[in-house]
Amino acid sequence: MPSVKQHIAIAGAGLVGSLLSIYLIKHGYKVSVFERRLDMRQATNDRGRSINLALSNRGLRALEEVGLAEELKKVAIPMHGRTMHDKNGQLTFQPYGKKGQYINSVSRSNLNIVLMNYAESLGVEFYFNQRIVSVDFDTTTLTLQPATSYPQLLSFDAIVGADGAFSAVRSSMQITDRFNYEQNYIAHGYKELLIPADADGRFQLEKNTLHIWPRESFMLIALPNPDGSFTGTLFFPFEGTRSFSALKTKQEVDLFLKETFPDAYVLMPGAAADFMSVSPSSLVTVKCFPWAKNKTMLIGDAAHAIVPFFGQGMNAGFEDARVFNQLLADHTNDWPRMFSQFQQMRKPHTDAIADLALDNFIEMRDLVANDDFLLRKKMEARLHELYPQKWIPLYSMVTFYEDISYAEAQRIGQKQKQIMDEVMQIPGIKTNWMSLDFEAIVSKL
Repeated sequence: MPSVKQHIAIAGAGLVGSLLSIYLIKHGYKVSVFERRLDMRQATNDRGRSINLALSNRGLRALEEVGLAEELKKVAIPMHGRTMHDKNGQLTFQPYGKKGQYINSVSRSNLNIVLMNYAESLGVEFYFNQRIVSVDFDTTTLTLQPATSYPQLLSFDAIVGADGAFSAVRSSMQITDRFNYEQNYIAHGYKELLIPADADGRFQLEKNTLHIWPRESFMLIALPNPDGSFTGTLFFPFEGTRSFSALKTKQEVDLFLKETFPDAYVLMPGAAADFMSVSPSSLVTVKCFPWAKNKTMLIGDAAHAIVPFFGQGMNAGFEDARVFNQLLADHTNDWPRMFSQFQQMRKPHTDAIADLALDNFIEMRDLVANDDFLLRKKMEARLHELYPQKWIPLYSMVTFYEDISYAEAQRIGQKQKQIMDEVMQIPGIKTNWMSLDFEAIVSKL
């Protein structure tokens, strides 16, 4: 416990900021969280929809540490693999890992509310409708603009920016000396299309799986919700012959969906209206360094926003908070030292998962319906079955083996890919793969 109760400010009441506030207050700090938006628990207007989140082992481990994992598992829906839908409605199932391994579909807003409520019950103070104007890194001072009063200057013992991909704390860092920053938008955006429950409130698709309609340069995915619906998300180019910009009328959208995703189309009668009602959202990767200036630090998406195609954005942010919690026990109140050590520990791994997430987009939209790709996955599953400690598929390393770091998973995955590229060149591999010398393949790792 700190000898003097220091006051820590967190920018951002989202998932990572709320979780971090729980860790900090459990160490005996006074914690204030400042959020630009209204309190989602009280706002009467529509909170807006966002991509469902896939909660996996790295995120669950952090939730277990703060005592919330079991509560959240009760409202999560297990997804044991991917179900691919081709244009003819034919289905192919690909398990995520071994029997008993699965990821969890969770509601972003429900998870956020659970975290905020628990944080408040421990004494964390939340302040909403508070825009951060600037940060003074020498005096550890926030300039805040409340919605209904004049700007306020508040000083703290430390500040943590957990305010997302478009972080105000990071914006202040960007105008300091020797701060490196890059952001890259992919050519695709997304819109959400609801697949409602049927008239009896039941799921219209298999409940315990992630559904994917891969169409080479774009895709539709769907994740289950507790009310029997699915949140469908269309990842589609902004520009081009087949793109958001090319679909200008409701009739054009309706025809596109009917021809491209025929089996999904019949399940979502409001899809064309959903499509026309919102603008597409963009997808960005953010990398920067350093994450710390004196007694101010970035964490989560503020430090390393990634695209959602590995389902690791939230999990990586929760892992950030868990790693930082370990440092709190070792370096009580030495914020510059702690922040410096944290960024050195985490930066290689968040860079790795950012790259892996971009790679997985190509896999999901282009390869999951490819016969050669599916054969590779079968062979890798067989290798894992025979040699579970020696050959762990990349997806499993990232998703189910939280003690393997992102950077190590990336390194091993690259080596596995080289080996499998060679195996795929063996004559007759498509018919004779079960007779391979799997021990010889594993020995190449």
